[in-house]
Amino acid sequence: MSRVFTPGEVFDPIPLPDQRRFPDSEMIGRSQAFYDDVKKRHTTREFSSDPVPVEVVENCLKAAGTAPSGANHQPWHFCVVSDPAIKKQIREAAEEEERAFYGGKAAEEWLAALAPLGTDTEKPFLEHAPWLIVVFAERYGRLDDEQTYKNYYVNESVGIATGFLINALHNSGLATLTHTPNPMKFLNTVCKRPDNEKAFLILVAGHPAEDAVIPSKSQIKKSLSEMATFL
Repeated sequence: MSRVFTPGEVFDPIPLPDQRRFPDSEMIGRSQAFYDDVKKRHTTREFSSDPVPVEVVENCLKAAGTAPSGANHQPWHFCVVSDPAIKKQIREAAEEEERAFYGGKAAEEWLAALAPLGTDTEKPFLEHAPWLIVVFAERYGRLDDEQTYKNYYVNESVGIATGFLINALHNSGLATLTHTPNPMKFLNTVCKRPDNEKAFLILVAGHPAEDAVIPSKSQIKKSLSEMATFL
């Protein structure tokens, strides 16, 4: 088993591997091609139950594992669920939390922001999609002797890895949905994860249903001038 942290390690540099340098014209073309593809990524809540090979998920998870992280501690764990009974358990627990959320826990401003997206307490996608990937953030690490060590920039690192994973799944031809029931402590129990991990989100993955829809509002994206400043 590889170890991302060993007490007493020192800086041990190696030459930068896999260096690439493309001509400007090729860089522009490659960046445009990536944008043209990734803008076709859409979040949907209607999934087909058609199976997806586990090898696809495995490769996408390995891609996620290449993400940068604080001190290279890689403070993430991906619990991959395909068992119908476990998916049903996750759905039931998530819908219980959602009923509380929509039934009074959520501020009116938050509910108003969600209204154009068409969300509600029913989460059938948690059972219909072939894969649920529960992303956990490792708040602190454990060594073999049960000693603990600090992880750094945990949420930032896990968020970046999740972004890699979403794009990898899209690149493979799959649809995804991020779902964040609140609170999510039940996921530690269902997925049998230790208490040093905190559920970050559920990533639903699979083929979209033939009658899948998306909210019209989701097509509104900030322009480059709105989201970026060049100094």
